[in-house]
Amino acid sequence: MTDIRRRAVSPRVQWQLEQQGLHPLLARIYAGRGIVARSELDYEFQSLLPPTRLAHTAEAAVLLADAIARQARILIVADYDCDGATACALGIRALRAFGAKVDYLVPNRFTYGYGLSPDIVELAATTKRPDLIVTVDNGIASVEGVARARQLGIATLITDHHLPGDHLPAADCIVNPNLPACSFPSKCLAGVGVMFYVMLALRAELRDRQWFSTASGRSEPKLASLLDLVALGTVADVVKLDHNNRVLVSQGLQRIRQGRVTAGLRAIFRAAGRNPAQASSLDLGFMIGPRLNAAGRLADMSLGIECLITDDDGRAMNIAQQLDALNRERREIEAGMQEQALSQLAQAGGELAGEAATGAAVSLFNGDWHQGVVGIVAARIKEKLHRPVFAFARGEGGEIKGSGRSIAGLHLRDALDLVSKRAPGLLLRFGGHAMAAGVTMRETDFTRFRELFAQVADELLAAADRARTLETDGGLEAAYFSIATARLLEAEVWGQGFPAPLFEDEFVVESQRILKDKHLKLRLRKGMQILDAIQFNFAQAPGSSIRAAYRLAINDFNGVQTPQLMIEHIETRAA
Repeated sequence: MTDIRRRAVSPRVQWQLEQQGLHPLLARIYAGRGIVARSELDYEFQSLLPPTRLAHTAEAAVLLADAIARQARILIVADYDCDGATACALGIRALRAFGAKVDYLVPNRFTYGYGLSPDIVELAATTKRPDLIVTVDNGIASVEGVARARQLGIATLITDHHLPGDHLPAADCIVNPNLPACSFPSKCLAGVGVMFYVMLALRAELRDRQWFSTASGRSEPKLASLLDLVALGTVADVVKLDHNNRVLVSQGLQRIRQGRVTAGLRAIFRAAGRNPAQASSLDLGFMIGPRLNAAGRLADMSLGIECLITDDDGRAMNIAQQLDALNRERREIEAGMQEQALSQLAQAGGELAGEAATGAAVSLFNGDWHQGVVGIVAARIKEKLHRPVFAFARGEGGEIKGSGRSIAGLHLRDALDLVSKRAPGLLLRFGGHAMAAGVTMRETDFTRFRELFAQVADELLAAADRARTLETDGGLEAAYFSIATARLLEAEVWGQGFPAPLFEDEFVVESQRILKDKHLKLRLRKGMQILDAIQFNFAQAPGSSIRAAYRLAINDFNGVQTPQLMIEHIETRAA
């Protein structure tokens, strides 16, 4: 059962926002998201929290500046998702602009797994011979890997945003807003955001050392030119868009729309059939991010990083086309895995195959599933059942590797931590966030994990959290069903914790047809207006009168643009 609820909006706050110059519709939408003053929507670069407030950035800057000064070999060890790729590319671009000798290494997820493991340190020492390893979007749990680096005489700088465990690695420096002693107000920085802050601190340190003096002949790089990468990684990693993150995303989107964008990102937009001049946060999250992620899921994220660090338009386009092909392959693999997952659920009986799951959590395993795609399958099943879901694929040496997605009310990493405490040794490795996490265990322990995870979820999930709720911004007035309104909304910054506008209204269904056997195309009437609408992957055909939750979008067909409703949920009304 899905409950549609309108967000509470204070008429007084809405009026105040209008008086401060906001469009009336935006004033209503923002009031529903807790905005009480227009100053909270100030996304100028000067509104960013200063790097000095992020713990240990000064120490990190000294470590890096010393390495640059002595021309030490710096190696960035990255994660294999979009956040890790953008953080790596940002680090490569910035450090090279500062004059550093820098290279990168991305662990192959199928061979080495996640993070700075001892095996990765050995590989780095053999093939790259670094003096300093810098992790991006990983490392906070790499106690053994950092210890091995220390044994080999390699210094380590950890830049990460994942939650730390009980023991921190003995690195030379750690920058992470979620360290217990860090008072940085924005705990939601993505990995690329953390790396951007470290680069800002490094530039300040190099300024103090007169590194960019006229006598040196070195020019000071403009780090703002890298904000397109920061925006992409932040949105794609689905971190909460608090004010500081919205500043980063807004600044990045502005540069993308103005054409001040890296060659690789421009090429990926083109391969995706999107116009950078009209880029939105939804484009970054649903069109660009998945194409980069496809490299890490099916092949090697080095392909994505190479796309983001090249300045050669031709090379960038060639790689972008490869990424696009990988993304199409990923979708095909995902479709088959999702079908198998639903079959597993149906065989389990009862309501598990329907919209509401009888259990508190779901764990799925198939030995033939692709390791790189289990996270997407978990996300799709989570959306269908509104339950926390883990999906596992077979690894090597009798291990299985799972990726999980959660719902509001269950902090996934904390749930895994509780599982590990109740069954010591069950989880070989785990880590992640509130809404997404990964875990490795022995295949023979899957049944035990499934039972224990469901038990923990049952204890932690409140009854109210188990009901799917769609919060809407109410109805949309007739005058706002327009391309101009859609453009107005697209231009704003939306994302996790600051959701894009979702409206609700009652309509009469004038006509309906099915596209590609899975999408529902509708002609709807509201009063005297006739509106086009579409619902992707619809569950069942509606009746003649419906209540729908929808987003306002633009349909571009054969060069003709018209407003279109993107249906999120339909309830058939009594005739």
